[in-house]
Amino acid sequence: MKLNPQQAPLYGDCVVTVLLSEEDKVEDDVVFYLVFSGSTLHHCTSTRKVSSDTLETIAPGHDCCETVKVLLCASKEGLPVFVVAEEDFRFIQDEAYDAAQFLATSAGNQQALNFTRFLDRSGLPSTDVNSLDEKVSLAFRHLKLPAEWNVLGTDAASHGKNFSDSQSEFGILVFG
Repeated sequence: MKLNPQQAPLYGDCVVTVLLSEEDKVEDDVVFYLVFSGSTLHHCTSTRKVSSDTLETIAPGHDCCETVKVLLCASKEGLPVFVVAEEDFRFIQDEAYDAAQFLATSAGNQQALNFTRFLDRSGLPSTDVNSLDEKVSLAFRHLKLPAEWNVLGTDAASHGKNFSDSQSEFGILVFG
């Protein structure tokens, strides 16, 4: 088995392709799963069969930067689940995660957030800005923020404003 890519950002949500070697291939009526085993978290993901030697899954989010073991497991009705192959996979902190951390720690500090105006002046195509916005939003969902945190900073909480609704989605463009 070979994973491509061999790493994902901490917030996950990217397609991981599993290329099966000759010895990994099994009968057609088998269901494959991937188990990502880290030091503190384990994730089990389903796969989609693309071809006889290719599977796909979506990388899960993870709690820390580390190399994890990925087990390719197979299941067939009436038989126990068995491990077909294993491979290493890394969860990394990327620029979107760094930006989300910066924005979270800078909430309420207007001067620190002036860097977002750079995006407007940089002439980035709107598709690139939208992609960055989506990645930063995903990274925000995986940040460990204090319960009292909100987008306006700590002063907003003392004025009776509460923006910590878990249904809210904050992207980088909200801060500009």
